[in-house]
Amino acid sequence: MTPIVSAAGLVKHYGGFTAVDGVSFDIAPGRCVGVLGPNGAGKTTTLRMILGMTPMTAGSLSVFGLPMPAAGRAIRRRIGVVPQADNLDPDFRVDENLEVHASYFGIDAATARARVPELLAFASLTERRHARTDTLSGGMKRRLTIARALINAPDLVMLDEPTTGLDPQARHVIWSRLSALRARGTTLLLTTHYMEEAERLCDELMIMDHGRILDRGSPRELIQRHVEPEVIEVRAGDTRRFAALAERHGCRLEAQGDSLYCYGHESAPLLDFLQQDPALVYLHRPAGLEDVFLRITGRDLRD
Repeated sequence: MTPIVSAAGLVKHYGGFTAVDGVSFDIAPGRCVGVLGPNGAGKTTTLRMILGMTPMTAGSLSVFGLPMPAAGRAIRRRIGVVPQADNLDPDFRVDENLEVHASYFGIDAATARARVPELLAFASLTERRHARTDTLSGGMKRRLTIARALINAPDLVMLDEPTTGLDPQARHVIWSRLSALRARGTTLLLTTHYMEEAERLCDELMIMDHGRILDRGSPRELIQRHVEPEVIEVRAGDTRRFAALAERHGCRLEAQGDSLYCYGHESAPLLDFLQQDPALVYLHRPAGLEDVFLRITGRDLRD
């Protein structure tokens, strides 16, 4: 089966700065693939190279089996894009934003108008079809941006941080729409800083930092590969005695500010200790993707 995207040794230099440093990957049809990484890791640059918006310094890239950039125009006609920032036209109504966007793909007006009702229903915006976009909430604008990306019936939808800045209700609605797309067999490629989003939506994840892919796998595979199954976060109190006990039980400890993170396989004796000291405030939880992300890329702040 021909991959939707196949990249080999992709490199992008900006002067003396290397934004992408020799990444290679394939994306199979019908999959949702997420790209995770700190700010400046190379995620957006990689997406822009797939779209042909940023020229490669080195490497090779094919999309739908076609070479990029030689077949860039043909490739872009089959891709839907949801940018990081909404760029809807405030001078047009909701339905007009979809119709005008269709014209960029050479879709005739009658066909575009026929597609609009289905896309508005998909985005739960039917009742707002005649509204100006500047009257929409942030969640509505994001749903409209996703609907607009589907006007050309794309084989691949690329989403750059699709739910950044949205409240939990709006985020969950977006997740349900993206899950519906995946169920239809549409291939999704997204970047996100929300670990819950990545775990919910993605079949596979690529973790990037400093322009390189550090690891790749399903959320479950990455968690099992990189972190212990249980985490105890101690958030207040004198943790020295607890840390000593945790080390005796073979736990891995990480400190961040006033918090101590204990990663291990057997939490019962540690929880017994914590319950006897009311000055220690703690949270016991299963390990998750955020723990993997922090272990691979570090806890240092990125600007």
